[in-house]
Amino acid sequence: MTVLLQQRPLWVWSRNRKRKLQIRKQQSVGIAAVMMAVRVSVFKWVTGDISKTHYLTNRFTLQTQQRCGFRKIAKKGEVKKGVAEETETIEILHKKDVAPPPDMPTPPTHTPTRAFGRLVRPFVFTIGFTGCSFGGAAIWQYESLKSRVKTYFDDVKADWLEKIRPQKQGDLRKQVNQWWNSLSEGQKTVTGIIAVNVLVFCCWRVPSLQIFMLKYFTSNPAAKALCWPMLLSTFSHYSFFHLAANMYVLWSFSSSIINMMGKEQFVAVYLSAGVISSFVSYLGKTGMGRFGPSLGASGAIMTVLAAVCTKMPEAKMAIIFLPMYTFAAGTALKAIVALDAAGLILRWRFFDHAAHLGGVFFGIWYILYGHELIWKNREPLVKLWHDFRTGGPGAGGNGSI
Repeated sequence: MTVLLQQRPLWVWSRNRKRKLQIRKQQSVGIAAVMMAVRVSVFKWVTGDISKTHYLTNRFTLQTQQRCGFRKIAKKGEVKKGVAEETETIEILHKKDVAPPPDMPTPPTHTPTRAFGRLVRPFVFTIGFTGCSFGGAAIWQYESLKSRVKTYFDDVKADWLEKIRPQKQGDLRKQVNQWWNSLSEGQKTVTGIIAVNVLVFCCWRVPSLQIFMLKYFTSNPAAKALCWPMLLSTFSHYSFFHLAANMYVLWSFSSSIINMMGKEQFVAVYLSAGVISSFVSYLGKTGMGRFGPSLGASGAIMTVLAAVCTKMPEAKMAIIFLPMYTFAAGTALKAIVALDAAGLILRWRFFDHAAHLGGVFFGIWYILYGHELIWKNREPLVKLWHDFRTGGPGAGGNGSI
């Protein structure tokens, strides 16, 4: 069976084809518009969610840091006090070479910097304190001489009464007086210094005074207190061996240094040496950028040692544990300078070598030049004090002692 297909005209087929193409084109454009709208919506939703998540994450991190950094919210009136206590605690931990705990915020103002501008006040304090020490020593010597002349006959009368008075056996005060009178002038002078050092050493053993002792009895150029610790740290020793060694050396050289200077001049030199050696320690620590607390009378004792060795370079000396080996004082001084110079260059951490060198060079300078420049030119100050005590030049003579 043959089927005959009916054929349509050509123009009808062409018109239908164009209509179908237009419909498909409109459908494609609509689908593309819908897809674009969906993509924009999804992008906005995702972006907004990410931003919100980022904000929440930052807020959570901030809250976590605050919770870890501050255990208790301070009241309005206690904000400054709390910051000061935390700052002081951080400074104490720094002096003990202990890192602060992670829950304590470190203030940026206490970061040690190699700023020599902070040493201007210590420098002025060193100059002023040294001048006051020698001025006070000159006035002290004037008053001592005047008191000796005034009480000479009273001492003679007291000795006569002591001879005719019956002696008491077992009197503790009498024994103490006999021991005190048996000491030399130099030993009597350094006994007071040793007593102050022992008292400060006992204060280190009191737990409630630890913060106060660390703040004022240790010298550190990175600390808040800079001036008075330069002097107070000279009388401060934390270990018994350190205290015993320094006081033994001071006791051994006491008679020689007092015979050379007298007790008044010696006290002025000793106190000035403690402050000057501390200032040299500040310079060394700031220059090398290695901050930390220092304490001890080694700087002042090095001044005494250097003064005696410079004045008497041929004197024989020996080490306490090796008394069979003797050497000249000049040789010992050179060895000490070489040892401390090597420690400063190689940055040894056990001793404050900068303070030792400062004390040694001050002692050498004072014996060679300082005595002539300072102590022998004290007469104008003494005359001024004499005129003040006697009510003027016309009331008390010519002002000479």
